[in-house]
Amino acid sequence: MGFTVANLLTIARMVLVPVFIMLVVSNHPGWALGVFAAAGISDALDGFVARRFGQGSSLGAFLDPLADKLLMTAALVVLSLPDHPASFPDFTLLNRFPILLTILTISRDVLIVLIALVIHLATGLTRFPATLYGKITTAMQVVTVCTMLLYNTLGIRSTAVVPYLVYLTLTATVFSGFHYIRHAAQLAASAPDMEA
Repeated sequence: MGFTVANLLTIARMVLVPVFIMLVVSNHPGWALGVFAAAGISDALDGFVARRFGQGSSLGAFLDPLADKLLMTAALVVLSLPDHPASFPDFTLLNRFPILLTILTISRDVLIVLIALVIHLATGLTRFPATLYGKITTAMQVVTVCTMLLYNTLGIRSTAVVPYLVYLTLTATVFSGFHYIRHAAQLAASAPDMEA
């Protein structure tokens, strides 16, 4: 199956990533929040279209999580930038992600990909469904990004809500990373050995 409507929606979500970045660094957090929300709607919509009209495909199964990771990684990185970087001297943020959370999140995602690759090469497994804790972590990341963008749009420096959400997201990220390692080990142990 080639490019379906569901796949095109996913690709459109990927196209929104640089738009989101440029809006944030141009000090337009309100518009960035709108783009982030539109990407979330397209994520739900492409899944619905794929299921409703039988447009599920291996390409879609690859592109959909990739689009999600690109957007979330872009949000984490751009919302942890310091004020007035050389490339964007007018850029400022009232509320931002601590760089530690950004590093841990990206490191966790890279580790998950590497573990999945190793398990695939060792056992032939090709499906690695998201765990409950992974889904909770993603939900926490989305809520934190949206809240941070909203506070930045309103011009309010949050001293309670955003820091609390950041702490919860950091905790969920670390916990889900360790849980995935354990889950991956169980998958590898239960998978049949590949013939030499």
